Amino acid sequence: MQPAPSMLTDHITQSTCAGTKILVVDDEPSIRHVLHRWLTAEGYECLLAYDGLAAWELLQAHDCSLLISDIMMPGLAGMELLRRVRESGMDLAVIMVTGLDDRDTAIRALEMGAFGYLIKPFDQNEVLINVVNALERLRLQRARLAYEHALEAKVRERTEDIRSREEEIVMRLVAASEYRDDETGDHIRRMGLYAEALARALGWSVEQTEMIRLAAPMHDIGKIGIADEILLKPCGLTEDEYSVMKRHTVLGAGILSNSAIPMIQMAHTVALHHHEHWDGSGYPHGLAGEDIPLAARIFAIVDVWDALTSNRPYRDAWSTVRARQHIQELAGSHFEPRVVTAFLEMLDGYVENKAAMALPEPA
Repeated sequence: MQPAPSMLTDHITQSTCAGTKILVVDDEPSIRHVLHRWLTAEGYECLLAYDGLAAWELLQAHDCSLLISDIMMPGLAGMELLRRVRESGMDLAVIMVTGLDDRDTAIRALEMGAFGYLIKPFDQNEVLINVVNALERLRLQRARLAYEHALEAKVRERTEDIRSREEEIVMRLVAASEYRDDETGDHIRRMGLYAEALARALGWSVEQTEMIRLAAPMHDIGKIGIADEILLKPCGLTEDEYSVMKRHTVLGAGILSNSAIPMIQMAHTVALHHHEHWDGSGYPHGLAGEDIPLAARIFAIVDVWDALTSNRPYRDAWSTVRARQHIQELAGSHFEPRVVTAFLEMLDGYVENKAAMALPEPA
């Protein structure tokens, strides 16, 4: 049966009373009109709809706090309307109305997010009590969400403050290297950005990638214990000098040991193991394969890459083509093949810009 002409205008009918906006949808005109009378008498602003589709359109056009919906309606039924409302994330309370006292339906409606359930015929007090309870529950829910959002914002602010302080501490801790060797100062800044990008390419979380960005600059902190005549020697090192140079891994690990801070713990791992080789030929412990912590495997590649493509006291920088080829040749010996593949794919997405001491924008 098609709705009468007067029914077709119900969905745009609203009272002139100021107050909370409530949408009533029911295919029975008598139900719509009696609810409209009761609700407007209490000061609520009331919208009326004769079916689910009309109600759905009104919900998208008006900021309603409460939906009172019949369950059994032609076209878009009440339960489907309820599902749409909840899946859309609309912030409103819902009370379902039915002429059948069906326990299973009531439970299902509540499980789907309804705040209340009314069975016809109902009286005025029953309706108004359910309306007040639903709106109060909505108010408390909104207050809780507002509190949680405010708390999350404070936590984010505090976390950013801590991260900023950690970064300042890191850069001050490694500042000694900058005073001794300008290239090393540039190098430590780039290392964090390269390591962060590679860790991201390997699927690390945002928290982990930020951690390795801060930890990576401390990889060579142990070099503060290496004499200048070895550290800055413009030609190749002797065997004895190289043995002394290798001690920077253990010295750095000692400086960073016994910390309860996860970022410092990662820095300790990177400092100690970034010269270990996938095939076990590295130092200081000769670890091989997955016995080498992944953070150190990640950093080993970016450390060698930046060293090859940077000027050093004993040689000029290599071209990127030559450096790429060298990295590829070391896959399976010096570096883990999987990490090499991820690193080279990462490079394909970037154009170098060392002058900015940061990874450039994707090509």
